[in-house]
Amino acid sequence: MADDDPHLSLPTPDTFGSPTSHFYPFATSPDIIRSHEKDVFLTSGLVQQAQTIVRSLRGARYAHTNSDTIKHLTELLYFSLTTAIGNRTLGEEYCDLVQLEDDTLRLPAIGRRVGYILSTILVPWTLQRTLPGLRQRVRNKLERSIAKQQFRNAQQASLLNKPTLSSPDSSNKSKSAARPFFTKLRIQQYILEHLDSITSISPIYALSIATFYFTGSYYHLSKRIWRLRYVFTKKIEENEQRIGYEVLGVLMVLQIAVQGFLHVRKISASANEDDSTAVESGEKDSASSALLPSIQHPSSIPVLPASAARYDLEEDPGAVAWIPDGQQRKCTLCLEVFKDPSLTTCGHVFCWVCVRDWVREKPECPLCRQEVLLSKVLPLRG
Repeated sequence: MADDDPHLSLPTPDTFGSPTSHFYPFATSPDIIRSHEKDVFLTSGLVQQAQTIVRSLRGARYAHTNSDTIKHLTELLYFSLTTAIGNRTLGEEYCDLVQLEDDTLRLPAIGRRVGYILSTILVPWTLQRTLPGLRQRVRNKLERSIAKQQFRNAQQASLLNKPTLSSPDSSNKSKSAARPFFTKLRIQQYILEHLDSITSISPIYALSIATFYFTGSYYHLSKRIWRLRYVFTKKIEENEQRIGYEVLGVLMVLQIAVQGFLHVRKISASANEDDSTAVESGEKDSASSALLPSIQHPSSIPVLPASAARYDLEEDPGAVAWIPDGQQRKCTLCLEVFKDPSLTTCGHVFCWVCVRDWVREKPECPLCRQEVLLSKVLPLRG
């Protein structure tokens, strides 16, 4: 481990440059990525074993419902037994890497190690659980605000749509020229359409990865926050060259630039279409009446899932009377009496919630391992 390695000699700001100090070179991006992939492989195996234990103790339904919790707790345990107590992870040992503080060139202090673990595991886990509700509340407020502004614009258009002495062409041109590009309505519509992307950290992570490919430091965003870098402790020959992934950084920057350009062009094209549509609708007397039904009756109404099973064979044994009594009325996943029994294409019957959660994670039958599509699972009725 890093703290007990007698061969590791790292300089401090006081001893840096002295004849007796020896500084190992900073690790390159291939070594860091290889170490990360090794840790991912090991933690995924531990997560599968933990899910197997929970499934045998609490049942398959409980294991599938809490799969994210099991995954993050297992990762938290893995890094607590390695990084938190000052040891190297198995991936870091495999690639001969040691973690250092970038500003002091010392082994990381306990505060930075714990902060790195929490920001890597608990912060994304918390955001994953809280962001959907926050997005839904913001989306509801934006939809109400947009509906009010559209209704207000429709009333103004009906008042302005009166015969005047000037020609209609000149009036339409003046309306389109006077209309600003950035309006409150357009900004809110843009936020509503791209709310998931705006509230996601994926663009920030993409920029961080592109910077990592150029510099070879801070592969994780949390490492960049806590200023943690890697040094390579394996002996390097004089003729050995250490290469990086600068080409991948160039490709990522080009990809981000192209996507940004296409996004801006799409927004400008849609804005021009909205302007032309608004000008054409201003010439019609029924413009305001056409907008009112869409405000009063939205086109998309979210369908709420059923809170309880419609066919519970334990409460209503006669719901599917042709299924024999005994063990044949119990689901092999949750080991309970069928709730909304559903049939797969291979002929096996499960509870709808059980088979739905299973197929979402693994598109195969839990018993015979044949391929199963969720759209092909049929409900059973009496």
